[in-house]
Amino acid sequence: MVGLGIAPALATAADTPAVVGTWEGVLDPGAQPKKRVVVHISAEQDGSLNGTIDYPDQETSGILITAITYKAPNLHFESTSNLSSFDGTLNNEGSEITGSWKQGGTPLSLTLKRTS
Repeated sequence: MVGLGIAPALATAADTPAVVGTWEGVLDPGAQPKKRVVVHISAEQDGSLNGTIDYPDQETSGILITAITYKAPNLHFESTSNLSSFDGTLNNEGSEITGSWKQGGTPLSLTLKRTS
């Protein structure tokens, strides 16, 4: 019976979501300059996800992701502070998330590549 108490803890530790890490992509709004986006996603001990968004070209960092969900292979996150959201799909290799970034106007295609 003692072994049964250990197994769930081991399973939880092994179940770190594939989207945890640092991801970088480039938004191309057409007439405006391209803008790099860096997304940091981490997991809490209870399995919940959180993260921040950086815009290195604008010297802006640490914008809080206020909602994030991941149900393999689909990722959704949003930030109320800058009115942005992203819906994407993680590839089989776990190296890219391809999707759609929305911030104010027209949705833009965005591919986030794992950097760490």
